[in-house]
Amino acid sequence: MKLAGPKYMDWMRNLKMNLRYENKEYVLEKPLLKINETKATPEEIIFYNKQHDDAIKVTCIMVASMVPELQKFYEEYYPCDMCLDIVEKIHKKVIQERYDVVKSLMACKLKEGDYVCAHVKRMQRYVEQLEKLNVWFDKELVIDMVLKSSPLSYDKFILTYHLNNTETTLTQLHNLLQTATLGKKKNHVPFMTSDLVLAIGQNR
Repeated sequence: MKLAGPKYMDWMRNLKMNLRYENKEYVLEKPLLKINETKATPEEIIFYNKQHDDAIKVTCIMVASMVPELQKFYEEYYPCDMCLDIVEKIHKKVIQERYDVVKSLMACKLKEGDYVCAHVKRMQRYVEQLEKLNVWFDKELVIDMVLKSSPLSYDKFILTYHLNNTETTLTQLHNLLQTATLGKKKNHVPFMTSDLVLAIGQNR
């Protein structure tokens, strides 16, 4: 097991199922009981001994399923403390990963002469990465971000696109941008408004 959100969830689900069968699942959520042996009741001592034994066994099960570097780190932890520490590390990792992906997405700019196809797919991959991190974008916002990443030579394309006020998928926008790029290369002039209107009409 490595410190990663989906893998951790699968690992924890399997672990809980096995511990539930052995009636030891409780040690994942309850910190190890602390007692004063001189003042504790016989019942408290019996429960403490059982919890301590169960915690040690569960720790062995958890650590044995980890990669070596995590085994060395967690071998002295009790299950509840181990779960809290792992969740905290995963949370920090997700925050950093989310920031890195957002930073890369916002830095995406289509330069003159670059391939539109590769550019749009790159932005789409970043959006999909963020969705895996539970960050969801409105479809229209994604399209606005793609349009905003285009160079000034696409301004007429963007203006005409907005004037048509057409609901477009990212795939359709991708096709329109490819058509616009081909038109620019063919005519060596900015993409003509009439061509865009025709292209949008064909995508309806």
